[in-house]
Order: sequence, then C-alpha cells, then structure tokens
Amino acid sequence: MADETFDTVTMFGADWCRDCRRSKALLDGLGVAYDYVDVEAVEDGAARAQAISGRQAIPVVVLPNGKHFVEPSDAELRAELVSSGIVTA
Repeated sequence: MADETFDTVTMFGADWCRDCRRSKALLDGLGVAYDYVDVEAVEDGAARAQAISGRQAIPVVVLPNGKHFVEPSDAELRAELVSSGIVTA
C-alpha cells in the first residue's frame, strides 16, 4: 500500500476529527477537487493512511505529486497546493 499513487488530491480523515474538518474546509474553500476517504467507513482506509504516513494521525492529505501531509496547518497545505499548481495564489 505504501506504493499507492494518486491522480488527484486525496484526504484520509474522519467526521469527528477537528483537524480533518479544518483541512476539508480549506480544500472546499479553495475549490480543490479531491477524493475523501473516511477512515472509519472505508474498510482499509485507516490502514492505507497509516501505510502512507507511517503514523496513525489524521488527516493525511496526499497530492498527485506524491507529497503527503499529516495534520497540516492551513498555511502549509495552501502553500503546497499553490507550489504544485493545484490552486493559484
């Protein structure tokens, strides 16, 4: 699973997670198209997120360029979305 690749921004999270709700709101506010994997509803969701990040923390946000973030700040995630050309500044 650690070799999994993504064609679009993908976020692993859960409804109860405050940081997940914050990152999701940022992506929505910026108009970013993304896939959302609920780690509680998708059978292998938590295992996939952990294989990517090496940690059990969420959210895990994966970009098509292969970079991933665990519990990113809004500034950190926004900067990488701009840097990678997914959104404009």
